[in-house]
Amino acid sequence: MKREMADAFKVTGADRGGRWVVTCDHASNRVPDSVAGGDLGLPPADMARHIAYDVGAEGVALALGEALNAPVAASTFSRLVIDPNRGEDDPTLIMQLYDGSIIPANRGITPDEIERRLDLFHRPYHRAVSELLAARADPLIISIHSFTRQFVGRPPRPWHVGVLYAEDRRLAMPLIDRLVVEGDLCVGDNQPYSGHLPGDALDRHGVQPGRKHVLIEVRNDLIETAEQQVEWGKRLARVLEDTLAHADV
Repeated sequence: MKREMADAFKVTGADRGGRWVVTCDHASNRVPDSVAGGDLGLPPADMARHIAYDVGAEGVALALGEALNAPVAASTFSRLVIDPNRGEDDPTLIMQLYDGSIIPANRGITPDEIERRLDLFHRPYHRAVSELLAARADPLIISIHSFTRQFVGRPPRPWHVGVLYAEDRRLAMPLIDRLVVEGDLCVGDNQPYSGHLPGDALDRHGVQPGRKHVLIEVRNDLIETAEQQVEWGKRLARVLEDTLAHADV
């Protein structure tokens, strides 16, 4: 297995020959030493939950990539350092308050510090994704995320898995149909979030260049262990390949 690593990203299986390219924008809760000395000022319990990264998503993405013979590009920094699934001008690019927790090191962040983090982390990650996609004639992008079952003070979310999309529904709609056929899943159609977010990672790499793409959200209490992550990765690979066989893509 070929692996390339930089401070902002990790690419696993760059030489794999499959058509799919797997991305994981929120793979890590790491705070590099170059940002606030490696400590955003949050307690370990906060850094271990969904506000800092997508719990379990990297393990699912890696298992999925292996099963699909696809490369996997994953971020290696916390979304609280800077969110690679936001456009550079998005007001939520660097969060100062998230799900009830104040992020001390981000309070009053300056434009110069935002630009520095863009250069160190956000832009290198997206360059790595762009290079993987450019190396393939007609790639299919599958972006793996996870979501929390319940935000503080809000009702529980019923979905086991969600499929997010914007204007391009070529993969999303047949995938939703195929997931429903599984029979044991509550499937979210653009839930628990909408896929309509201009400037986000799939808008940048999928919508704007016209590449076929889809984003999958798995509820994070279902992928807490390594075994669950592998199981979900293999399951999604089977579902995606079946979807591809019957979709007009």
